[in-house]
Amino acid sequence: MSYITLNTQKLTHNYNFLNHLFNRHEIEWAVVAKLLCGNEIFLKNLLSVVDKDICDSRLSNLKKIKELSPETKTVYIKPPAKRLAASIVKYADVSFNSQLETIKALSEEAFKQQKIHRIVIMIEMGELREGIMADSLIDFYAEVIKLPNIEVSGIGTNLKCLNGILPDRGKLNTLLKYRRDAERHFQKKIPYISAGSSVTIPLLKDGNVPEGINHFRIGESLFFGTDVFNDTFINGMHRDVFKLTAEVIEVIEKPMIPTGKVGKNLTGDSPEYNQKDKDKTSLRAIVDLGVLDIDIKQVYPIDEDFEVIGASSDMMILNIIDEKKLVKVGDEIDFGVSYLAVLRAMNSDYVDKKVVNTQKMKKIHEKSEN
Repeated sequence: MSYITLNTQKLTHNYNFLNHLFNRHEIEWAVVAKLLCGNEIFLKNLLSVVDKDICDSRLSNLKKIKELSPETKTVYIKPPAKRLAASIVKYADVSFNSQLETIKALSEEAFKQQKIHRIVIMIEMGELREGIMADSLIDFYAEVIKLPNIEVSGIGTNLKCLNGILPDRGKLNTLLKYRRDAERHFQKKIPYISAGSSVTIPLLKDGNVPEGINHFRIGESLFFGTDVFNDTFINGMHRDVFKLTAEVIEVIEKPMIPTGKVGKNLTGDSPEYNQKDKDKTSLRAIVDLGVLDIDIKQVYPIDEDFEVIGASSDMMILNIIDEKKLVKVGDEIDFGVSYLAVLRAMNSDYVDKKVVNTQKMKKIHEKSEN
C-alpha cells in the first residue's frame, strides 16, 4: 500500500523559520491546517510542534483539534453556513464572516452557549471571493456591534486563491485606511488586520508590508517552503516536509507505443505518441498508486532515473530511464509532492499516513556508531 509521510524535524525547522520572521516584524500568525484533512496522526504531530491558533475551513477538522487540544484557539476561515451556527460557536473560537444574517445566527447561538464568539469581517479587495464591499463597511459594522455575544476582533481579506490577484503595498494600505475609518467612526479599536497569507510573505521580507498589518494565516509556506508570490521557494526552508512512497508491483520491458485502435482513456484523453519510438522498448515499473489517490501532474519521482508515463485509477506507470538500475517487485519509490498532491492523498483512504522524525533517527544512528 502507498503511504505519505510527514517529517517532524523539517516541519519544526520551517515553523521556527517563520516564527523568527514574524516575531522580527512584530506580527502574529496562525497555522492553516486544512491540508491535513483532520487526520489525527498528522494533527497530533502538528500540535506537538506549533504553539499557534489553528485555522481550518472544515468544521469536522476543528472539532478534531478541540478534542486533541481543548486549549488551542481555533479559527474557521470561510463564511460559515448559517445552519451550522451552533457547531461553529461550539468548535471555533473565531470565524471569518461577510453575511449579517449569519452573524445574527452566531450571536443567538453564542448567547445560548454563554460564550463570546469573535469574528473577523472579510472585505473584498479585488480577488472576488468572500468579503463585503468596502463602501458598506461602516453600515455593516454598525449592525454587527449591536449584536450580543459577538466581538469583532479584526478585519481581513483574501487574495490569490481564486483569480490569482496578488497582494501589494497599495492594497494593504487601503485596508489599513478602512480600519482607521471604522475606528474613528465608532471610537472602538479593531485589534487585528488579517491580511497576510503565504503569498504575502515575500512582501514582508522585502519591507513592503506596511506597519499595522499584524496578522498572517500560513499553510502552504509552512508545509512546503514555497514563495507563492513568485512561484518558487524560500531560501532556508524545507520543501519536503511531505513525501509520498509507493511500492513496485510490476517490472517488465515493454513496447514504448501501444498497439490497436486508440480511444479515450480513463481521464477522457486520447494519448499521442512519438512514432520515432515505434518498435522500441523500455523497462517499465508499475506502482500501487493511481488517479484515485493523486493527480499525477502534481507528483514527481525524487530519483531522476524514473519518469511518470501515465496512470489509471489504481496504478501509475513509470519509465526506468537507466535500464541498468536494479528495480524489482517489492521495492519502494519515493515521490516529491505539491500542495494539491498532498491534499488529494490526504483525502484518500487508500494512502496510509505516517510520521517520521529524522532528528530522532539521526540520534539513534550516531549512538550506534559510538
